Amino acid sequence: MMKKDEKKLEDCPIRRTFNVIGSKWRLLLIEIMRDEKKRYGELKRHIPEISEKVLNEELKALVKDGFLKKKSYPEIPPKVEYSLTEKGEKILPILDAITLFSMEYMANGEEVNQTCSTKNTHP
Repeated sequence: MMKKDEKKLEDCPIRRTFNVIGSKWRLLLIEIMRDEKKRYGELKRHIPEISEKVLNEELKALVKDGFLKKKSYPEIPPKVEYSLTEKGEKILPILDAITLFSMEYMANGEEVNQTCSTKNTHP
């Protein structure tokens, strides 16, 4: 029987957050869209190892959870752009902290890229 002051693991804020953004690709997608809107093809070029099926699923989940917005243009061929919402932008300082941690503690003496996107605009 659980004690009164014990919390269920699923109530942990870290666990809840990672259930939403903790997939292999979601934080990377948010990082890639840090500075500007991206079209599907641009995202695919940034992460060539992601399958189209998984990229579609991840984008759909990020839109559903309110981290990205999707704008469709009525043209042929169809044009769709993804960009960060205010909620998505709130994750950027966390990504900056992860980047700094990685550079400081995970480099193992090697030169490390400071960014996962093509721009190098943050710490």
